[in-house]
Amino acid sequence: MIAVRLETPNKIRDLQRGLYLKAKREPKFRFYLLQDKVWRGDILQHAYRLVRANGGAPGIDGETFQSIESGEGEAKFLSKLQQELKEKTYRAQAVRRVYIPKADGKQRPLGIPSIRDRVAQMAVKLVIEPIFEADFEDCSFGFRPKRDAHQAVGVIRQALYSGHPYVFDADLNQYFDTIVHSKLLTLVARRISDRHILGWIKQWLTAVAVEEDEEGKRRTGKAKRGTPQGGVISPLLANIYLHLFDRALLTYCQAAGLAAHLVRYADDFVILMRAGVNETLLKVKQILERMELTLNEEKSRVVDAREGGFNFLGFTFCRKRNRQTGKDITLVEPSRKSQLHFREEMRHLTGRWSHCLAEEEVLGRVNRYVRGWVNYFHLYNSTQAFRRQRFFLEQRIRKYLQKRRQRKGFGMKRWSTSRLYREFGLCAIPVHAPYRRTRMP
Repeated sequence: MIAVRLETPNKIRDLQRGLYLKAKREPKFRFYLLQDKVWRGDILQHAYRLVRANGGAPGIDGETFQSIESGEGEAKFLSKLQQELKEKTYRAQAVRRVYIPKADGKQRPLGIPSIRDRVAQMAVKLVIEPIFEADFEDCSFGFRPKRDAHQAVGVIRQALYSGHPYVFDADLNQYFDTIVHSKLLTLVARRISDRHILGWIKQWLTAVAVEEDEEGKRRTGKAKRGTPQGGVISPLLANIYLHLFDRALLTYCQAAGLAAHLVRYADDFVILMRAGVNETLLKVKQILERMELTLNEEKSRVVDAREGGFNFLGFTFCRKRNRQTGKDITLVEPSRKSQLHFREEMRHLTGRWSHCLAEEEVLGRVNRYVRGWVNYFHLYNSTQAFRRQRFFLEQRIRKYLQKRRQRKGFGMKRWSTSRLYREFGLCAIPVHAPYRRTRMP
């Protein structure tokens, strides 16, 4: 599915701008009347369209967007939700618990709310997000408007270039499942005093999780900690909780006179330092202990970027000496894991199962994935990695075409490079990356 970007209506944008400016001017102001904004018709309608554009599986009730629109219709669905929110009869439904595999072989629990609850969460998010955006620190980049992973990569590269070689590459242990509800609600209540908003958030946090075992039986359990991954409002709540960590660590570094850069993307963060590594690590553990969070000791480590690299957001960072000029440079390129994942996906898209599909459909899927991968990784020092990926892609498409026609050999002569791009329309991976962000058309 191709992501659709929906423009925020001007009336909603004006409301968000007003809330943001008010929160920015008065850091201690608590917003006491927001519920009437949540059930506004234009906000609910925009929330529905945003949730629909995100797609996603149905919740525990099995209701899909197709069943809503072919049944009662979007207008009646939103009217019923609006009435429930107005009359204070809204109750969050149970969350459907599924598990998705992780790269290390483990499984990540995913909580999928119903469409009704996702729309309500999105409406609340549209209203309260600008308030907390006024408070968030500049070191946070994940799941925030007008911020992305490329900006985080640029900050890390600049910090390494300006002489911060010691890097603490941290990973929190099951962060989304260990957030303490009482502490999170306290942080939200510092800015929001509307009891109905707080009540809805508490309902979503403590919603019953329902899952199916191998025998088809359902097991239920009420959430005591964490935010359901899959909920629309979960990333915002996660940022609100870790904002406490951001502020505490930055305050400590400023008071101690440490030249350190914190870069956080959701629950993953790195700290780049010139000195004071041991003291900073001790302070990090103390702050996380007060927040009842723990570091994943297996994945967290301290690295000297001049001697070895580290991975973050799919990129590998390190300091190396340029063979031609003899000067030290900051190298930023797609990580080995990201390159291997690209190849695995190409093998899957052109595997034996795809022979029953039309060539145009298979190549269309390949091109969509290639464009997305290139748009994310095509910046700074990706030239060598992209050359390897381009050669692999061409060889893989030749192998696919040969097997589809039940021919032997590699097909180098039959399927020349120019023919792959000219006749079949294969997406060309660029082989040169300038030292700036580059986007494919």
